[in-house]
Amino acid sequence: MHYSVSLKNLARMQLSAFVHQVELTSLGNILITMKGTVPGFDAVILSTVPVGAGLSSSAALEVATYTFLEKLTGRVSKKQEEKALACQRAEHEFAGVPCGIMDQFISVMGQEDHALLLDCRDLSTKQIPMYDINEFLFLITNSNTPHKLSSSAYCERRDACYEAAKVLGKKSLREATLDDLQVLEIQKMPEYVVKRARHVITEIQRTVDAAAALEKDDFTKFGELMNQSHDSLQKDYEVSSVELDTLVSSAREVKGVLGSRLTGAGFGGCTVTLVRKDAVNEVIDVIKKRYPGKATFYIAKPAGGARYMSTDIAKSDFDSDIENA
Repeated sequence: MHYSVSLKNLARMQLSAFVHQVELTSLGNILITMKGTVPGFDAVILSTVPVGAGLSSSAALEVATYTFLEKLTGRVSKKQEEKALACQRAEHEFAGVPCGIMDQFISVMGQEDHALLLDCRDLSTKQIPMYDINEFLFLITNSNTPHKLSSSAYCERRDACYEAAKVLGKKSLREATLDDLQVLEIQKMPEYVVKRARHVITEIQRTVDAAAALEKDDFTKFGELMNQSHDSLQKDYEVSSVELDTLVSSAREVKGVLGSRLTGAGFGGCTVTLVRKDAVNEVIDVIKKRYPGKATFYIAKPAGGARYMSTDIAKSDFDSDIENA
């Protein structure tokens, strides 16, 4: 099996950071997950996704690579979840990152103007239409303080959740309820374990409520749930940071903002803000005044996942992304 990667003509990108990302997931790891023979190929990778910012750059690269290999070999996954799980396995087994499955699922299954509801208990999914999304924008704000998913802090929180589920006799906290928190307190579990469990249990309910709100076209309720999510991530899961809290509080000052929260694993990275289109410039201006660091802004909307594109279309889209970044 032979493969090579050409990194020519990437002067407009942060080359050293992107090469590091390629090394993190490694095209070879994805190649190994493919069944059968893979012919040799030369590939050029173009990306506008910032690295180390909590925006799923690893999953984007993995799923795009797998989709490319499907086209190259003619062997297309029978089920979308098979592709997502293969990409997750590459991170677990080769990169040593104990990531979840959400990033790979949305990279595979994303649909334009839809949210994806994923139940990690059985990997069932539901596409949630966002009918009036054109009235709003998602403003991604990069704090430019990179997070590290493989850090000990992430593992400590995961282990606390496992510990809470074990004490409750549950397979996972997906099966737990708010009443179960009283059991943890009666068992005199450490406060940090109770707090981690409270975040996960309430976040699961917020996710269900958010899907219901979108189905009713209630973006105001959806924004409120975003705010509640960040507050819980800050106080109970304790994965926020001064930088992220500053970005969130600054965005919430603007009247046209419906909700704002950190995104990704926390400990740095980005925030996501749901804002009316006519207020986005005001949000950016307020953040620039309030935030002591140098933030970077991206305008986003729900779009399709990895797919085949002609080279002309791909180049046009990439040039457009560069101009808007």
